[in-house]
Amino acid sequence: MIHSTAIIEAGAKIGKNVTIGPWTYIAANVEIGDNCQIASHVVIKGPTKIGKGNRIFQFASVGEDCQDKKFVAGEPTELIIGDNNIIRESVTIHRGTTQDNSLTQIGSGNLLMAYVHVAHDCIVGDNNILANNATLAGHVHVGDFAILGGFTGVHQFCKIGSHSFCAVGSVVLKDIPPYVMVAGQNAEPHGINSEGLKRRGYSKDAILAIRNAYKTLYRNGLTLAEATAQLAESAKQESAIQPFVDFIEQSNRGIIR
Repeated sequence: MIHSTAIIEAGAKIGKNVTIGPWTYIAANVEIGDNCQIASHVVIKGPTKIGKGNRIFQFASVGEDCQDKKFVAGEPTELIIGDNNIIRESVTIHRGTTQDNSLTQIGSGNLLMAYVHVAHDCIVGDNNILANNATLAGHVHVGDFAILGGFTGVHQFCKIGSHSFCAVGSVVLKDIPPYVMVAGQNAEPHGINSEGLKRRGYSKDAILAIRNAYKTLYRNGLTLAEATAQLAESAKQESAIQPFVDFIEQSNRGIIR
């Protein structure tokens, strides 16, 4: 059902069984997939492509021009959102810039709680939870199954590894490896997200190996190069450690340590 007061510009593509609430505005260069629920007072600009089964709550702003002085109105940038995401009240998601890949992208199965901000050129994977007021600065990459506690702030160009956990109010200035829990201003490592790994079906042996890998990286007094070399050897026996190695080798800002 599309409410009579909703404003949908000519050229917008609306899928089947989509609900659009009162006073919502959808621009011409927007595509919305089947079975989406768009509440009242939502603004969706583009170019933006939204997949199937998404729920977008009131006062969200999706696909707006970014807050970057280098951005020039009319640049060919876009926002792509996958399937089955929940985007709560007053969330703001901005399109990319030509200084990066001209793309902001959010995967599937994510929960973005109220007042979350996803800035330009962010790449967010699948099944993540961003709690109230979590903020991603420009060019941030988030893996899968990560949890960012309320009021977490992530510096531009940082990477958040899969299955990691940020405590409430964390300030993230460097990359967070997979599986690691962090807290503080500035965020520091505090063990592995063992409870999350259990919930996602990791075996006891895999979790033990990840715990030992964490000790190698953070507790044994090794240099980063020495720790990475040991982790690479351990990964030959336990594949769950390989994401540690890959992440460290691909980090540009350096990891939290």
